[in-house]
Amino acid sequence: VSEDRGTIEDVLEPYLLQQGFLMRTARGRMATAKAWRLWPGSAAPGARLPVR
Repeated sequence: VSEDRGTIEDVLEPYLLQQGFLMRTARGRMATAKAWRLWPGSAAPGARLPVR
């Protein structure tokens, strides 16, 4: 994504959290199973992989 880090944190991240595509954990931000379903074959359903 070619957006400024501040824009991502202030605009995109809250939207993704609200829609259930992203969650915050003690280990950092994680994509939810709902997010991974958008990319078939990229991860097992229900996989909780770190977002970097």
